[in-house]
Amino acid sequence: MRNQVQDIQFQNSQNPNSPFDLIKLEELMLREIEHDITQIHKIHFYHILLITDGKGFHTIDFTDYAYQKGSLLTIRKDQLQKFFRSPSVKGYVLIFTEDFLASHFSEIEVIKSIQLFNELLTMPKIELDEAAYNDILQLVHSIEKEYFESYDEFSVGIIRSALHMLIIKLFRIKTNNSNIFLKRKYVDEFVQLQQLIEQDCFETKRVMDYAKKMNCTPKTLNNIVKNILGISAKTLIDEVLITQIKRLLINTAHPIKEIAYTTGFDDPTNFYRYFKKYTQTTPELFRKAH
Repeated sequence: MRNQVQDIQFQNSQNPNSPFDLIKLEELMLREIEHDITQIHKIHFYHILLITDGKGFHTIDFTDYAYQKGSLLTIRKDQLQKFFRSPSVKGYVLIFTEDFLASHFSEIEVIKSIQLFNELLTMPKIELDEAAYNDILQLVHSIEKEYFESYDEFSVGIIRSALHMLIIKLFRIKTNNSNIFLKRKYVDEFVQLQQLIEQDCFETKRVMDYAKKMNCTPKTLNNIVKNILGISAKTLIDEVLITQIKRLLINTAHPIKEIAYTTGFDDPTNFYRYFKKYTQTTPELFRKAH
């Protein structure tokens, strides 16, 4: 029986009552912790990973991202990730919960922050130019100093403000990137649809069902998705479902047949055909490869 991938909940060893933590990447690699961060694990909080020296790789869901000095990765909760050990790599890992965003940011700012970490709307990795890198690093240093050297009853507000500024600056950088979609019409509606699909894709794959949930027509739903991603609503549903199936294959030891039924397929044969159609491999081979 294969080992189940660990679910990693937020834990703050520096300040146990704080929903925010900052860790040096090189120190994280040396920590003795319950789970092996070099193996695939599922996180239930948000990451900002800033590389300040060296080169390496980081896996987010099923993609390995190469990084170097000036690389920054944004990782949202419920994604799968793993670290690669590299003795030359230095950087910072900022981690925080969704409650931290919700309790300190306005509703509009929370929505923008969630969009910033949304891998369907933006690439998880950005390469900062020298000016942007220095700007972001200065903010991280100010958070680090407040967090480790001056922590008192005022520190939460100061750290909150600095993190707020950091997120808004990253939002600006990603928004100014012509390859992303944060400026487009229907972004809010798209995020709502995405959340519905991630929640209900095991129950239904029908565009009509999601249109009813959003009180619109299937045509409107297709227009929303096409405006953002250039694909149909059905294609989005299939892509999200395949991602969720992959996560189950990696994140659990359940038999393939059980996963087929769990994900809404009446016949495991149809599940095999569906998975192979979109991945060009079988569930068993995918699980073995990862």
